[in-house]
Amino acid sequence: MAKMRTFTAALAALTCTALTLAGCSSGGGGGGKATSGPIKIWYSNNAQEVSWGKATVALWNKAHPSEQVSGEEIPAGSSSEEVVTAAIAAGNAPCLVFNGSPSAISGWVKQGGLVPLNDFPDGVSYIEGRTGAAVASEYKSSDGKYYQLPWKSNPVMIFYNKDMFKAAGLDPDHPALSTYADFQAAAQKLVGSGVAQYAIAPAPTNEFYQNWYDYYPLYIAESGGQPLVANGKATFDDAAGQAVADFWAGVYAKNQAPKEKYNGDAFVDKKAAMAIVGPWAIATYTGKVNWGAVPVPTSAGMPADQIHTFADSKTVSVFTACKNRQTAWDFLKFATDQDNDGTLLSMTGQMPLRTDLPTTYASYFSANPEYTLFAQQASRTVEVPNVANGVTMWQDFRNGYLKSVVFGQQPTTQWLHSAASTVVSDIGK
Repeated sequence: MAKMRTFTAALAALTCTALTLAGCSSGGGGGGKATSGPIKIWYSNNAQEVSWGKATVALWNKAHPSEQVSGEEIPAGSSSEEVVTAAIAAGNAPCLVFNGSPSAISGWVKQGGLVPLNDFPDGVSYIEGRTGAAVASEYKSSDGKYYQLPWKSNPVMIFYNKDMFKAAGLDPDHPALSTYADFQAAAQKLVGSGVAQYAIAPAPTNEFYQNWYDYYPLYIAESGGQPLVANGKATFDDAAGQAVADFWAGVYAKNQAPKEKYNGDAFVDKKAAMAIVGPWAIATYTGKVNWGAVPVPTSAGMPADQIHTFADSKTVSVFTACKNRQTAWDFLKFATDQDNDGTLLSMTGQMPLRTDLPTTYASYFSANPEYTLFAQQASRTVEVPNVANGVTMWQDFRNGYLKSVVFGQQPTTQWLHSAASTVVSDIGK
């Protein structure tokens, strides 16, 4: 999934011609009464999600002969966000995209490409009723409107190879990984004994989203659930941010993580004894790695039921190029109702962003206990800040992280202070 997240800067604006041909308004939304009829949607090229998408479309089409949905994978490109950005500019975006990245929403709104879901009479009540008002509020834009429906999450946790832990003399069923000191001691045993080439192998590359799988989950946990930015100010130039930066700097300084990109999956290939990912990876690991999972560590350690982490969510938006927006909204509600959310969970192992997940699908988690920990964690997640120029903000943050934390070319204290200023500047542009 991470492969779909590379994002270049959003195109500056749509042409009036493209907007007119698409039946859109220049500021998003579009006004007028929403109409019904055939629509086109895109979904992720993840094989399991493709299967879910096809099944959901077929179920809808059987019951709605005059409102047929044609679904297809997002067209090939360097990233799904880049493809969607270009489609908005050309005025030929689909009605719905079931693969939205919250970091891209502000750019798409600026392009005039998204319909405020508040435009639908039950838009706000449906989103907040399904997701919970507190969680849903993370996905509001600065104008107070919802341009995205929070759809599903993949709470980021630490996966570990039980066989490697056992070979290194570590407890494979109850590993001591809750504190930074515990984690570092385990890493030293794994690498020092020769059991693993690396303790963990987050990608040391400069894509803007990579900090979502190293620094950000640990910062969220260490800070008690803080996003990177709150109320227009950087939050991370503090003791929690410093602790996380120093933790990762120590891992790299001791060569317990690679400083060059590994071509493949280091965890599956047994080059690394741990990975930091979400439950989507279970399908990839099953049958290949004897794995376990634990929450991300904190400096002092804390009970698992108090730890927050990165949500790694995907959202769904209605695009202004859509003519039959009422059908788009009705299909979106259909695809995210309790039954279809249950089908998504069973087919993909990804967590629908809805209230009372463990109890709503108790039978699924009883039959698939390996997913229970992720369902419990799903209620304690934090998303990327919904701010202007979010991609630019994360890119600048990533560039500094690589220089300071991974390659040790700048003191972490200096980087954090500089990054805090840069982040505020980015979101204020």
